[in-house]
Parts: sequence; structure tokens; C-alpha cells
Amino acid sequence: MASEFDPQQRFKGDKAYVGEDLITTPIKKPRNRELTTEQKEQNKAFSARRIFVEHRIRTVKIFRVAQERFRLNPPKYEQVILTICGIVRLRMGAGILQL
Repeated sequence: MASEFDPQQRFKGDKAYVGEDLITTPIKKPRNRELTTEQKEQNKAFSARRIFVEHRIRTVKIFRVAQERFRLNPPKYEQVILTICGIVRLRMGAGILQL
């Protein structure tokens, strides 16, 4: 059921992923220096594109399945998390996410 990502698929991440090859991250402030105004604007634009995903992650975490230890038997996890994702999508009013 789950499809594989293309090995060259690029992703957007936060500062925790700085240095990863296929993950685009915001510009990190250099030690003992400040970011330029242009770099700050680039980070702001980057964050504006990522905020939708961050809000969806927060919504899924409200159900506490993705953030705490799963106490049912492990084969049930996929079924439970997919059900929760379906509830979140229903709550958004979107059967199919359009990007």
C-alpha cells in the first residue's frame, strides 16, 4: 500500500536537518554573527511554505499516537495512524490534499 519515495526526492526540513543532501533547510545564523536582511527574508519565505505541514503535524499529535509510546500490538499501529490521518483530513474538509 505504501509507495516508496524517489531516492532523489527533495524535502523541506527545519534546522535539525542542516547538512543533509536532499533536505532544504532555512539558513542558520553563524556563530557570533547575524543573518543579513536578505537571509532573514529567505528564512521567512521558507517558513511560510512549511507552516501548513507543521500545523498538520500538530493536529495529528493532538491524538497522541504519534508522540507517545504506542501500547497496542505493533501491527495495529499503521491502521490506527492512517485512521487518525483520515480524521484530520476530514476535519480539514479535504479528501485529497492539493499542493
